[in-house]
Amino acid sequence: MSRGALARLSSVADMPAELAGGVVAVGNFDGVHRGHQAVLAAARQMAEVDRRPLVCLTFEPHPRTVFNPDRPVARLTPAPMKARLIEALGFDAVVEQPFDRAFAALDPDRFVKDVLVESLQATHVVAGFDFHYGAKRGGTPATLAAAGRHSGFGTTLVPALLDAGGETVSSSRIRALLERGQVDEAASLFGYRWTIRGTIGKGAQIGRTLGYPTANMVLEPETLLAHGIYAVRLRRADGRLHDGVASFGRRPTFDDGAALFETFLFDFSDDLYGETVDVSIVARLRGEERFDSAEALVAQMDRDSLAAKTLLAAVRPLSDLDRAIAF
Repeated sequence: MSRGALARLSSVADMPAELAGGVVAVGNFDGVHRGHQAVLAAARQMAEVDRRPLVCLTFEPHPRTVFNPDRPVARLTPAPMKARLIEALGFDAVVEQPFDRAFAALDPDRFVKDVLVESLQATHVVAGFDFHYGAKRGGTPATLAAAGRHSGFGTTLVPALLDAGGETVSSSRIRALLERGQVDEAASLFGYRWTIRGTIGKGAQIGRTLGYPTANMVLEPETLLAHGIYAVRLRRADGRLHDGVASFGRRPTFDDGAALFETFLFDFSDDLYGETVDVSIVARLRGEERFDSAEALVAQMDRDSLAAKTLLAAVRPLSDLDRAIAF
């Protein structure tokens, strides 16, 4: 069927009649990495063959955060970014099902009946090899397949995706790479350059006094990415792209304050204050440093800008998804 704009639904109860009866990919999909993309691609292929709506069922907030609120999961793709990636992969709808302790307590059979059968009217359900559902994760891949046979929907369980070294592609691996600043290695597991979304606000405007005015964003959570200097590509809401160099850190040369993501855009003089933008992180140039003077910092910023321009001029898409996000 023809794919239009993605429908973002806040509950399975909101499923419109025209999207019911589709192929449903179900999972957390935090990061929408290559392992997740294998699940989503299997669902898309099936929906295209059967000419059915293509729906992604995911959960907000991350279930692990609900059960351990003092240690919330560092999200790779908060709901708006996840939705954008899922739309780029050709889905008709994403259901951001509220996840709380009451929902988690659903008996596995009730999850199948209430969510998959009655609300979504799924004709086929696609999930990862390790998908569990219902109270105390009592629902397993085997019980899902059995429930499908009983309730009249098909099931496909997609095996783990391994990288070239034989390791499973996972969100936890990617988080560890980002925390070390290894964005190239993370991109190879994502299948695209990691992209963050934020609203531009005003900082202390130190960069403006140095000849490097920056667009400033606060990252949530700030601990997910290693402090340092990055070559980046910024996309505005209207789709315009701008290359730049970004600093993420506490500005040790000046105030050593709260961590801030500050992007200097090349050949740019527009006002971005208040805009929500996406920033794709292409490469890490170096770690954060303290300089003895503003002049020494500016000299290094000049070198960083040249390095970023050279790198970004030669960069090519890693995939169709990367092309949709950062090109």
